[in-house]
Parts: sequence; C-alpha cells; structure tokens
Amino acid sequence: LCSYTRTHVEPVMNMASPASSSTYRIRKFHSKISTPCSRTISPSRKRAVRPRFLAASIAGNESDTDVLVIGSGIGGLSCGAILASYGYKVTICESHYLAGGAAHSFERDGFLFDSGPSFYSGISKFPSVNPLGQVLHALDEPVECVTYDRWLCHLPEGLFTCVADAEKYRTELGRLGGEGAEAEWRKLEDEMKPLAEAAAGLPAAALRFDPAVALTLWKFLPSVLKSGPRAAMLQEPFLALMNKVGIKNEFVRNMCDLECFVLSGVPADGTITAEMAFMYGERNRKGATIDYPIGGAATVVGALVRGLEKYGGKLRLKSHVKQVIVEDGRAAGVELKSGEVIKASKAVISNASIWDTQRLLPPGALPPQFKTDALDTPECDSFMHLHLGIDATGLPEDLECHHVVVNDWTAGVDAPQNTIVISIPTVFDPKLAPEGKAVVHCYTAGCEPYSIWEGMDRSSPEYKALKEERAEVLWKALEKVIPDVRARAETVLVGTPLTHERFLRRHRGSYGPAIKAGSGSTFPGPNTPLPGLYCCGDSTQPGIGLPAVAASGMIAANTIAPIQKHWELLTKIKAW
Repeated sequence: LCSYTRTHVEPVMNMASPASSSTYRIRKFHSKISTPCSRTISPSRKRAVRPRFLAASIAGNESDTDVLVIGSGIGGLSCGAILASYGYKVTICESHYLAGGAAHSFERDGFLFDSGPSFYSGISKFPSVNPLGQVLHALDEPVECVTYDRWLCHLPEGLFTCVADAEKYRTELGRLGGEGAEAEWRKLEDEMKPLAEAAAGLPAAALRFDPAVALTLWKFLPSVLKSGPRAAMLQEPFLALMNKVGIKNEFVRNMCDLECFVLSGVPADGTITAEMAFMYGERNRKGATIDYPIGGAATVVGALVRGLEKYGGKLRLKSHVKQVIVEDGRAAGVELKSGEVIKASKAVISNASIWDTQRLLPPGALPPQFKTDALDTPECDSFMHLHLGIDATGLPEDLECHHVVVNDWTAGVDAPQNTIVISIPTVFDPKLAPEGKAVVHCYTAGCEPYSIWEGMDRSSPEYKALKEERAEVLWKALEKVIPDVRARAETVLVGTPLTHERFLRRHRGSYGPAIKAGSGSTFPGPNTPLPGLYCCGDSTQPGIGLPAVAASGMIAANTIAPIQKHWELLTKIKAW
C-alpha cells in the first residue's frame, strides 16, 4: 500500500549519469499528448516555480475553523486540501516560512534547491495508482513533468543501470551478478507478480479507520482474495519472500536490500513485502516512467496549496503551534506561539512526527502507556546534505539526473555514510539555476547518526569542522559523477541532522519511524485515544515516502468525512 519513492529534508535528495539511449518527455498530468524533448532543450515556456515566502495573518486573538492541520508537509497539505474540497473550513498552520515540510524548496544565489524528495512517479499522467497523483487529480491541479526511465547505481561491482523495464533490469542483474543471478530474479518475479496485483488492487484511497470502511473496501476485496493464501505474504518482511524463493546470489540479495532501503528507510529484513510488490508492479508495467516535476518539489507543493486555497482553505505560514487545546476531553483547537488561539469544531490533525505530536499535548491528554509507547518508537537515522550551485560549462550532454552510490556491501546499506543519493535536476529543468549553471543535491540516505551531533553549538568551530568532515563522503561520491565538482562549486550548503531538526521541527532530525515488518509493531492509523485528534504523515499508515504520506493524508481526511464524500473521491480518481 505504500509506494515507490522516498523523501526528505533541509538540504536534500537527487541523482545523475550517462546513457545515450535514454529518452525524456515533458508531460502535463492530464494531457493525452506527450511531446518528445531532448534533455538539452530547456522548457523555456515554463519558469521554475519559486517557493512561497509570504506568511498569512488573521486579525484578532481568536479564530475558528472546522479542521486545524498542524504542519504543511505533503501529508498535511493532502489531508487539508481533500477536506477543503469536501466543503470543510480548513486551516493549516506551518511553523516554517515555507510550505512543504521535508519536501519544501528554497532559493539561494539564484539556485532553486529541493530540500528533500527528488524521485517521483505516477504524477505525470492519469489514471494513476500513485496516491500523490490521485490527490493532485482529485484537486484538479495538473503538474507538468519530464518523464524518463532510468537512474544509475555506482556499486562495488561497477555501474548498474536501473531501468523501468523488466527485461533490461534482469539483464543488468545477470551482467554484474554472475551465474544464477538472472534465474533467481525470475523466480522472485514470478512470486511477486500476483502480490503486485493484490497490492495495487487495494488502493490506499479506499481506506478509512471507522466502521464505514466496509462500504469502501468491498469492491476491492476480490482482487486481493484472488491471490489466495499468498496475500498473507504482503504483510511479511520482504526478506521472508526472498528466502522462500531461495535467493542465494549475493549480488541479488544486496540489490534487494538497496531497493528496500531507498524505498522505506530499512533493508529487506524490515521492509513490508506489500511495499516492494507495489513498486515492482509500478516499475514493470508497460510504458512505466519516472517523473520529474518542472520547477522541482516547489511545483508539487504549490499545486497542493492551490488546491487547498481554491476550496476556501487557509495556509498560515510562520504560525508555530505551541500546544493542542483540550476541552471537555476533546481536542478543540491550538494555541500558537504568538498567543493566538484557533478553535477547531471538527478535528485537529497533526502532520508532525509521532514524537513531536506527543510534545504538543498537555499532560494527561492521552493515556500514559500510549504516550510512553509513542515516545519509545524506534527512529531512522538522519541525513547529511550537500546542496551545490556549480558551473555547468562542459558537463557531458548525456549526464543523468539520478545516481545512487554504495561504498561497501559488507557494511550494510544502512551503515553510516555508506549509501549516498545524488540528484542533478537541472539535467531536466535548466531554469532551476542561472544560465550556464547547475543544481546538485547529494545526501546520505537516512543513515547519519544524530548522536554524534547531539548538543553541539551550531555556531562553534567544532560544529563547522564536523560538517566538513562528515560532508567529505558526499564530495567523493559526487566525484564519481562529476570528477571536477569541487572546482566547479560556487554555492556550497552543508546540512546536518541539526539542520533537519531545526528547519523541519523534526525529532532528532529523523527520517521517520523505523518500524520494521515482522517486528510485531505496525504504523498506526490516523485515530488517537483523544477524541478530535487525528494524525497523518510518515508516522502513520502506510509509512515513509511521498506516495505513502499523500495516502496518509487521504486516509485521515476520509476517516473524518462522510462516506458519500469518500465515494465521490473514489469515483473521481477512477479507483473503482
């Protein structure tokens, strides 16, 4: 039920590399016509979308709304915009001066950087099984994209071209994995195919966490039941499926770990099979593509904000929520840091993390054990980010946008500083940088320990020295793609776990909960023991990643809304 994309943070994520046979297309979400476009041609008719800096204000000391959403991440914006489209009066309060949460974009020296996600799918055309694409369609907010089909993995064995094509992917596995690799992968594909159909057959958009769920799920159950006893495997760790099939080839096992980690933040022993099956089905379907929105993440965030506001919803920037107000045993609104009170007659929805949400509640608002369990939720590590504005003179014309670098398989893909993601989005959208320049985003993918940064003074020489030390692995990874990148760099921004923590109001700068499949724990739904308080985002089902958090927003909205509104949504997005 999750999806095939991950996300995060203040300086953030991307990739790059050569492949002269690649094709790229610019496509608008609802468009039936795709115009082939060389990567070297700038989409000049479209300027990069600059991030929104204005902060709204409301006169008076107290205001009212039906639904108050805390945080404008993709989950919060999706939830708020859907509820606004249902006719609710919605207010979203964002602490930052920019909307988007971990997916916000920011401008520096004429370069537009994405702070988090750079890898998208299912938003360039419709119908889409991707929850983010479904939300955009439900709001009638098209997003123009460049579509492509590959990214590069720089591995200890050599360069691996990951293509959204089943046959080409198998061939690459056989080339680097040696004898038996391709045959073992075919066996895994045979097991995953019916699971992929089952996973896609039960869309997250159909879920709600109240008794009315029976009225939205009934139509999808036959496609799930069709896979028979195999359907139970969807809830198991992907490693269990690998072992059942008999995957013994070391390279194939390593690649499965890598794909799981990039998708969910944990290797195969902790990634739920449903997530991998969904991704497999998406990548191998006929005509599968990967999307890059023209203008970067700011375009996606802007579309969600427009969807919110055209239905009467309000986005309040620079509006830090101090605490949730509880009256008569129910969440009744919020108090801002400024002292302003906003009452919510229907619901308060937290798009903050599971840890940060607990800190917004007054003592005694939740059962002690519930709060203890929430605060004890295991966490993924954080990030190191390197955002660069570079001189693009003489860069190869066949440079790819996305790259993943793995330094050492034996250390584990989730070992600190071992897996690095690179994105060069100006390959697709030159307008993100001044003429003749390029944007580069490089980061360690959710594997930077917070503990070595904890308590440091960000203005101290020690902090500056540690930033340089911990960023070195990012520079070295980039040099595999652009050997002279240090000489080209004009704008250099280094982000740390403390950057994540500060700008995203994120507990310990974490990527999100490290809830492993098979551990006995699962991501919670949107409900809480406090009436009127709901949650969405990567601390709730389906979990981490752009599609997953968009799904969580829909799930929370539909749990609150009448069943008739939910049916109308499912009809509009052609889920049934």
